[in-house]
Amino acid sequence: MTTLRNVIDGASVDAASGATYDVVNPATGQAYATAPASGAEDVDRAMRAAERAFDGGWADTTPKERQEALLRMAQALEDRAEEFVQAECENTGKPIGITRDEELPPSVDELRFFAGAARVLEGRSAGEYLKDHTSWIRREPIGVVAQVTPWNYPLMMAIWKIAPALAAGNTIVLKPSDTTPASTVLLGELANEFLPPGVLNVVCGDRTTGRALVEHPTPQMVAITGSVRAGMEVAGSAAADLKRVHLELGGKAPVVVFDDADVAAAAEAIAVAGYFNAGQDCTAATRVLAAEGVYDDLVAALAEQARSTRTGMPDDPDVLFGALNNPDQLARVAGMVDRLPDHASIDAGGTRPTIAGGEGGYFFDPTVVSGLRQDDEAIQQEIFGPVITVQRFGDEAEALRFANGVQYGLSSSVWTKDHGRAMRMSRKLDFGVVWINTHIPFVSEMPHGGFKHSGYGKDLSMYGLEDYTRIKHVMSFTGEGVS
Repeated sequence: MTTLRNVIDGASVDAASGATYDVVNPATGQAYATAPASGAEDVDRAMRAAERAFDGGWADTTPKERQEALLRMAQALEDRAEEFVQAECENTGKPIGITRDEELPPSVDELRFFAGAARVLEGRSAGEYLKDHTSWIRREPIGVVAQVTPWNYPLMMAIWKIAPALAAGNTIVLKPSDTTPASTVLLGELANEFLPPGVLNVVCGDRTTGRALVEHPTPQMVAITGSVRAGMEVAGSAAADLKRVHLELGGKAPVVVFDDADVAAAAEAIAVAGYFNAGQDCTAATRVLAAEGVYDDLVAALAEQARSTRTGMPDDPDVLFGALNNPDQLARVAGMVDRLPDHASIDAGGTRPTIAGGEGGYFFDPTVVSGLRQDDEAIQQEIFGPVITVQRFGDEAEALRFANGVQYGLSSSVWTKDHGRAMRMSRKLDFGVVWINTHIPFVSEMPHGGFKHSGYGKDLSMYGLEDYTRIKHVMSFTGEGVS
């Protein structure tokens, strides 16, 4: 069994109580590691370390110094890619090859992007807006930031959180999901080689640990990627102390396919964007809205894509996705399928596969469900699994009404050859991201974040960096008589 430890004040330490819990490999259902079951004492120790590091100099480092630290971290992550891939895949059940090719390179790139972004923060120009007075703007780090990351992309989401916060000059106490702490602990240990003690602290534990993190008086900001329920709890708790809150929560992305779309190309792209990471992605292309003229052909094409898509063990080079993260998530996905209304049709999948070597794992077949209506549970609630739903629409107005008719507002896509229609839809879709004739690509330079119950605040891009700064107005009297 691997022993994971907290990373606090530059050292790897056990929980103060000595308590641990088992970490399970979702592909096998077997425990492979133990992690600290941290409590309030551990959180307080990490917060005090972060506060000392902030006051002790990290806040006063130059952008160049922060850039150099982040670049060294990026290079070390790239050099040790196989070690991180193995840790991530054992902890999540993800395919090794896809994780190496599709998750590690963007993670390295995001560290490098924010390393550069640290040196180009912008503000309004200084000027005399009042006679004999000169005003200018300072962008400053916020202070200690508490961060909570999810289990669907443990390493990548940790980097999405820490890179802008560090680039802006903040210090961090981060809690990974209790089911996937391994790669985040490894990242914290790597950071110790390049950051002063206490700048980045990693504390493992469950919801109790997370609650202690959010309620602690030290952090000036709480950032979380997680469920709507978790985001609401964090926002409510942070409000009691007027902490800033940065929320990236759930999604229910509409994939709007019009009559003039290339059905075969759309189905292939939607299947990849829907089944990647077992559909455990808040931007996944799993809610398809199909126009009358392509509905039947698209359902058939998606069903064929599902039947040709494989799930399996991490070391199988031919699988697109691996196991669901935990037994509760498997039960959620299976339950949503089991509760489908009579008017729905399961066109592919809907069952648990038998996987050699993964008999105890949390696998679910790639699934397509058609015939659904707007008020059905599978349309309104996030499934977060490899289940693509398809519903029919009549015209552009109905497509827009169906697309926007959910509580989420994170991402969406439009599939059409009509440029004017694409522009109209992109303007009226109530989602933070709109893709046109594609779905799910991200780049470090562009923001990611949602509306409504998908939260607020932006990850990635300069907007993400600005979220981790505070703005100060400085005014100086410049008239005569000042010595």
